[in-house]
Amino acid sequence: MRGQKNMLVAGASLCGLAVVLGAFGAHWLADRLAPQQLQSFETGVRYQMYHGLAILVLSMSPFLSWSSVRWVARFWLAGVLMFSVSIYILATRDLLQTQSFAHFFGPVTPLGGLLMIAGWINLVIAALKK
Repeated sequence: MRGQKNMLVAGASLCGLAVVLGAFGAHWLADRLAPQQLQSFETGVRYQMYHGLAILVLSMSPFLSWSSVRWVARFWLAGVLMFSVSIYILATRDLLQTQSFAHFFGPVTPLGGLLMIAGWINLVIAALKK
């Protein structure tokens, strides 16, 4: 029960933060970033929202074992943190004046994407095992 509560909190937090960041991007960053940077920022927000919603749904799944659910959620959460946060930093590096260390985040983005994919693959495997 505690694990389910934590997963609900994590999913809801990702979704709520995605709304905040989406509004921030649309209203404050829109005239401060180049169109390509803004599009990248919005991609990070979109993937964060998708996976936050997926974690919420997964946390309520009576179909899968709790062990499988936890691993899928861990992959998704780590993936979102690496993928979306690195995109946010890369897209706003000029505003944040983080050019000196922003190059570190370039390789982090695809690793986050791979973790999100690993979560989806684990979900398929868990569903097929049931």
